[in-house]
This record gives sequence, C-alpha cells and structure tokens, in this order.
Amino acid sequence: MKNIKPDHVAIIMDGNGRWASNRKKSRRYGHKKGATTAKNIVKIVSTNKIKYLTLYAFSTENWDRPTKEVSLLMSLFIETLENEIDELNSNNVKIRFIGDRENLSKKLQDKMENAEKMTIDNTGLNLFVALAYGARWDILNAIKGIVTRVKENQLDELEIDENTLSNHLQLGNAPDPDLLIRTGGEKRISNFLLWNIAYTELFFCDCLWPEFNEEEFSNALDFYSKRKRRFGSFV
Repeated sequence: MKNIKPDHVAIIMDGNGRWASNRKKSRRYGHKKGATTAKNIVKIVSTNKIKYLTLYAFSTENWDRPTKEVSLLMSLFIETLENEIDELNSNNVKIRFIGDRENLSKKLQDKMENAEKMTIDNTGLNLFVALAYGARWDILNAIKGIVTRVKENQLDELEIDENTLSNHLQLGNAPDPDLLIRTGGEKRISNFLLWNIAYTELFFCDCLWPEFNEEEFSNALDFYSKRKRRFGSFV
C-alpha cells in the first residue's frame, strides 16, 4: 500500500499533569516536559515534509484551572517563545497563533506578535499554536466578522457559503487537518477546530503527551496511510 502522508496534522496535547503526578513531580515539571515534547514533534513533522501542524496548547476552558497553574502556563509560554523562536526561524518554520488574545498579558501578546513577524516570510512548516482557543468561540467570532462585512457592504449575504465561513475562521485559508492526534487516552474533541475537522481522520493514543515520540507519531501516520478517505461519499 502506498505510504500516503497528511498535509496537515493537528494534535491535542493531553496528559502533562497526569505524567508528572505518576512520577510524584509538580505539574510545572509535567508542563515543561510537555513543551520539550512539542519542540521535538515540530522537528519530526518537519522531517516528514508535512506542511501544516496545529498544536492545541491552551483552550478557552483552561482559564478555569487553578490560578497558580494558569499563571505557570503563561510564564512557560513566554519562556518557550524566548528560548525557541530563533531556532524555529532558522529552521524556516512559519508560526501563527490562533485564539482569543484579549485576556493574555501584554508581554505574551508582544512575544507572539514578534514571533509571527519574525517568521512571516518563512516557507517551511506552517506551525499554528492554538492559545486561548475554543472552536465555539472561533465559529462565533467568524460569524460576527461576516455580519460586520455585510453591514459595511463589503459582502453580499447571498454570496455567503461554506468557504466564506472557513476563510473567516482562525485557520483562515490553511487546509483542514487531515489527521487529528489526541494523546492521554481520552476520546473526545474538547472544543478543538470543530468546523475544520468535519472529515478529519481521528487517532487516539493512550500515551501521555510527555511520552509521545517519533515511534508514536509513526504509528499515527501508519494509521492514516491505511484510511480510505471518502469525505461523505460512497466512492
């Protein structure tokens, strides 16, 4: 069978806290290990010549976690950007952040904008990081944008179709994910890219995110290569 690779992989990175707890370590330890895993997966995805990668880093629901953990995560995002952006740039990675930035600190927002500007002309892997992201928010935000354009006579409401909504979503004109991977043993979508994954192949694995490695990623690619994608048809 021909080894068919996806153009776009999305990953729900689940299990940092449980991985740390299993080792009687702090949640910070787990999240730092998870950040290292994310860095390694970016390299592996690039090596596999996959064009798009979307990582679910922090959901809108994650704001409900204990204040101390949220603060820890925000500090870790800043630290990771400071430490990794130069290497990402030198490896020709183009990074974009998707999600609601309103409640993020100005320092983090500035780091995000700087990373996007620094890598905007890169032509390698397109890396999307979903930060303070929720798919329901994404869809509502897109609808509001369309309504505004209609009111300002920039768009004829009779011309609105699926492509119109897709183009107003956070992923914009990027292709929909071909493969969604979720680690941690849970089998749910958790408000991630609900519109975009209508026909995405779903791969769930039991390993916790800090344990996810090249072998696990290869298993996901092998699963994908054996799928016959019909997109709702009987062909």
